[in-house]
Amino acid sequence: MIALAMWKRQMVSLRQIRIWIFLIPASVGAAYFLQFTGFPAAFLMGPMLVAIVFAARGTKLSVARPLMLFSQGVIGVLVASALDLNILQVLGDNILSVLLVITTTVIFSTFAGWLLAKSKRLPGTTAAWGCAPGAASGMITLAEEFGADPRLVALMQFLRVSMVIVLATVISRLIFDVNAPPKLEASSYFFELWELPDFLFTLGAIIGGASVARAFGVPSGGVFIPMVLAFGLQNFGLMKITLPTALLYTAFTLIGLWVGLKFDRETVFKAIRLLPTMLVGTISLILLCGISAAILVWLVGVDPLTAYLATTPGALEAITIIAVSSNADVSFILSIQTARLLIVILTGPMLAKMICRIT
Repeated sequence: MIALAMWKRQMVSLRQIRIWIFLIPASVGAAYFLQFTGFPAAFLMGPMLVAIVFAARGTKLSVARPLMLFSQGVIGVLVASALDLNILQVLGDNILSVLLVITTTVIFSTFAGWLLAKSKRLPGTTAAWGCAPGAASGMITLAEEFGADPRLVALMQFLRVSMVIVLATVISRLIFDVNAPPKLEASSYFFELWELPDFLFTLGAIIGGASVARAFGVPSGGVFIPMVLAFGLQNFGLMKITLPTALLYTAFTLIGLWVGLKFDRETVFKAIRLLPTMLVGTISLILLCGISAAILVWLVGVDPLTAYLATTPGALEAITIIAVSSNADVSFILSIQTARLLIVILTGPMLAKMICRIT
């Protein structure tokens, strides 16, 4: 009997290996196809969609927890790479106005999440994280830690990211006469030899921060601790954050697979039924954040395009490209977006619990 059980386990393991052999190339191919067509978050969406198809057909696979923690750490360090002391100076010069605008944005996102939860079509924690105006990948990886359904959170976040990019592009070009953004120089897929010490320090911040988060069970620690660690090391001159494109794509792909493999046939049909509700929540959040932009124009006196790009909920990379191709204040936009992300990471669990209590 023992030998039979061991044989069955080996057969299951071999079957899973064969599925991974098909799943990984299909995921990468889908990601590059979406990237070629200009789709946002391609290396998250492509693998997620492919994994959903595999999972809906009864595939029993999952991404190992250490790999997920590593991916969270990469995201944290990616956020840290966008921060510098100049951004902190910008925040300091306008601290009261910035805090007010960020607070109103968080309140609006909480209100949108509460409306969705009140409809009883989505659980309170899922609605809260789905409407959280932070980086989509960060919100997904944090969602499950606090009882949300990462599958539905992913759908809501990517729906919002797609709509935000489309609206931001249309508004910036039609209303503010911003030309098509220039084609930016692509990052190297792998580090250069002279970058090896910085790359090793970056890996150390990712792995070390994620390990601390796992060992001590720090809420949001998988993202937050590597982010703080990398930011400190870089700004004290001990290293330069080095994130090759291959490493970023690997982390995004792992997160996409992690989310997609959690689906099953029943969940897929549930997501289709909930799509109208998600659209209402997404559109409501974008419109409410427009009010925050108007407040920013009134208080700080920045131009409307800078205010709009600074307060629009998510899609930071695309927003930055649009800002660079215009006369918008890029430092101010990054300061608002990154500060809001930090606040959302820190307050997200509390707000999700509050939404659950009042619905």
